[in-house]
Amino acid sequence: MSGAGAPDAQEKIDGSGLRVVVVAGTWHEEITDGLIAGAERTLDAAGADYSVVRVPGSFELPVVAKGALDAGADAVVALGVIIRGGTPHFEYVSSAATDGLTRVALDTGKPVGFGVLTLDDEAQGLDRAGLPGSREDKGAESAHAALTTALTLRSLRTA
Repeated sequence: MSGAGAPDAQEKIDGSGLRVVVVAGTWHEEITDGLIAGAERTLDAAGADYSVVRVPGSFELPVVAKGALDAGADAVVALGVIIRGGTPHFEYVSSAATDGLTRVALDTGKPVGFGVLTLDDEAQGLDRAGLPGSREDKGAESAHAALTTALTLRSLRTA
């Protein structure tokens, strides 16, 4: 697992005044619910205004993320779980979600915290979901990245 060198997602951030939408897939409920809980803990601690929207899967994350940002959100936290199987489906969905979310961020000029887990098996997801016993909390890390980037962009606009 590549947790070495990760930024400190526990760093105190003042996200008051920021509107964030957490967009999360419904596949692999235990893992996804853990990711959402981690994002919510980070957003609550920062004082950000947020809502959670569920979509069928990771493929649908980009279009709903774009809709949220176009509707006035300052940032999106995109959370999903894609587990490798025996067909090329994994590569297609992973690529579409990643490329789509990157495009959304660039097209809107607003941050998308990337919390789409691309996994070889369910155990890897459980270890990254911020659940009791997990080694990482990718939901919290993704929310932290979205908040930090939104604040950086805000400071650039006021400089």
